[in-house]
Amino acid sequence: MTLHTREGGLVMPNAWDGLSALVLADAGFEAIGTSSAALAASLGRFDGRHGITREEHLEHARLLGRVTGLPINGDFEDGYGVTSEDVATTVEAAVASGLAGIGIEDTSGRPDQPIRDFDEAVGRVRGAVTAAKGRIVVTGRTDNFLQGRPDLEDTVRRLTAFAEAGADALYAPLLPDLDALVTVVTAVAPTPVNVLISPSDHVLTVPELQKAGVKRISLGPALYTHAAEALEQAARALVAGDLASATTGMSFDRVNALLSRTTD
Repeated sequence: MTLHTREGGLVMPNAWDGLSALVLADAGFEAIGTSSAALAASLGRFDGRHGITREEHLEHARLLGRVTGLPINGDFEDGYGVTSEDVATTVEAAVASGLAGIGIEDTSGRPDQPIRDFDEAVGRVRGAVTAAKGRIVVTGRTDNFLQGRPDLEDTVRRLTAFAEAGADALYAPLLPDLDALVTVVTAVAPTPVNVLISPSDHVLTVPELQKAGVKRISLGPALYTHAAEALEQAARALVAGDLASATTGMSFDRVNALLSRTTD
């Protein structure tokens, strides 16, 4: 929690494999998050539909921690389970796997009702906190805006309840603008708030987000899709016969140099 409560908080980028984690560690980041969306896409699956199993995500998180030696925050969707007891089991497994943090969403994985009822969502966060026993940072997250429910009042209500249930940090991705973000930060203070890159309407700088009171900035799958865009451009160049443009990028000497720094 120290990184969350210090002046300025932290930027916590999300890795998707061992090399990307090493690149981020070498750049000087102090903690790394997993991304359920990037992990799912890397395996050819959709995010948010329980397409990734708990054990797959745990092993992925353990890999990132082994190669970097950095604290790893697990983006564990809804906690992998039907009940709050199931969520508690996931938290226990995350602690046993050496994770430093875990996120619990109020999503259901059901397209017809993607957001869980209020009481159920709060109960699941409470179950996670009870299981955590202070051994792992628990982030309570509501995906209202991400799931097409632009209800700021309900978002604040949920995050406030998550904080009251003992969540160490709070998260509502895709808030519409800076005013909404400040409303959330103010309403749940002093509990630290995570933001996904920025409000939806405008990408701000890290200092601007810090000034708004944000304590953690994550990137979700953004770095993964950034790399995917570079790959797509290279593929188009290759189809056009341009070998030179298709084969620029990090040298394998650099790859090996990064791999030599693994703590595994």
